Amino acid sequence: MARMKFLCDSERCIECNGCVTACKNEHEVPWGINRRRVVTIGDGQPGEKSVSVACMHCTDAPCMAVCPVDCFYRTEEGVVLHDKDMCIGCGYCFYACPFGAPQYPQNGAFGQRGKMDKCTFCAGGPEADNSQEEFEKYGRNRLAEGKLPLCAEMCSTKALLAGDADVVADIFRQRSLTRGKGGELWGWGTAYGKGDFPKDEPGKGGKS
Repeated sequence: MARMKFLCDSERCIECNGCVTACKNEHEVPWGINRRRVVTIGDGQPGEKSVSVACMHCTDAPCMAVCPVDCFYRTEEGVVLHDKDMCIGCGYCFYACPFGAPQYPQNGAFGQRGKMDKCTFCAGGPEADNSQEEFEKYGRNRLAEGKLPLCAEMCSTKALLAGDADVVADIFRQRSLTRGKGGELWGWGTAYGKGDFPKDEPGKGGKS
């Protein structure tokens, strides 16, 4: 059985927030909640990095450990989901999660929270797959349709990867091996014209 994971390549993320918009649109996420957000480290400084962050569906999830009503559960694919009917809105998971994944709607005055909401890896909830009840509570169940999370599919630079952990790891490992080796990559010489033409040939990058 595949074990689903997210991975964001900070070398490719351009902080376009396309993943955030795709998630909110696909699941009709309530106002005030962002299941996914883009965090920029060292904003405006040389070497700044942007990372798309959501629930990482941890193997040893701290939210599951601290929930007093055990509303969290893990699917066969390793996706960490929760049951909104059991949630009491205590906020323990919010403080336990290192990624700030659990979110609470801010509809009421004085910070009233209500039921917790979080990224579902587009896997719905405990209700019947692709039922109206499931959609109203958790959004669309793309995994049941044989698809991957829309945030990753909509990433314009393919910085955000989602799917089988082994496949995701292989993709990132290959990127790491070839990253920064511009002269050895296919098409580099064609794009930049370095070393392809004699220096004395007019109009070909040399002296004219």
